[in-house]
Amino acid sequence: MSRSNTALIAVAGSALVIAAAAASPFFRGKKEKSSGLGEIDEIGDEEEMIKPEDVAKIFDALFVQMQGVLSQLGQQIQQIQMSGQQIPEQQLRQLLKGEFERALTAYQGKVFEENDVDEDCLEEATWEFLANSDKYPQVKKSVERFQRLYESVSGESVVSNNTPVETLTKEKLLEAAEVYFDALTKAMCTVVEKFKEKGSNLHDRAVVQQIQMQFASAANDAGEKALENIGITQDTFKKSVEKHASDPEVGRKLATLQMKQQKELIAMGLPAM
Repeated sequence: MSRSNTALIAVAGSALVIAAAAASPFFRGKKEKSSGLGEIDEIGDEEEMIKPEDVAKIFDALFVQMQGVLSQLGQQIQQIQMSGQQIPEQQLRQLLKGEFERALTAYQGKVFEENDVDEDCLEEATWEFLANSDKYPQVKKSVERFQRLYESVSGESVVSNNTPVETLTKEKLLEAAEVYFDALTKAMCTVVEKFKEKGSNLHDRAVVQQIQMQFASAANDAGEKALENIGITQDTFKKSVEKHASDPEVGRKLATLQMKQQKELIAMGLPAM
């Protein structure tokens, strides 16, 4: 396994997705349409108006679902590479992107149906809220978090940010990685402990899936907060990982931290994930 592949998998191929946030393909470019909110206002049916909390809820649901997909993909890729088969980094990136988009297409229709929203109306409403992001910060946070998750997989820039993102030195990145993974592990262990307290069978497939879903939701916020506490943004952390991904020491460090996390979770009674 190449060092850059090791870093890529540690970053984008498990519940530890460092980018922590991605883009539904239909939100890559703003469409010139009349506002869905405006159209609804004209109808005057307040009950059918798509609210900010509805948009945030939908993108949060997609984020959690897609982190679960990445976790499963990461496990499959690691098994392939552990068998000795080499996967070129470009091919690995294309594989992750293709599987991500295929799963997203399937999941988003289900999420829209569960929330009783039309895709076009949701898109128009979302752009309306994003245009007033100061008024609707939760929408901005949920959408951009989801967009950055896609960025971490595809390598394509989706979130518009005109401010240059500084990167960390290798030494600072290694220190930040320790802090980040430690926060993720603690958040994950907390989730496992809650299931154990309820008497759940940690080897039951359905329970494991529930745990993975909660991992995806809790770990991201924990990691982001831990980085903020040492004065580092997730964008800076992500860009720094990308910058140093081909460095053997960085690759080893990320792989070691991931294995350490797995061991701690297994020690709590959770099967290898």
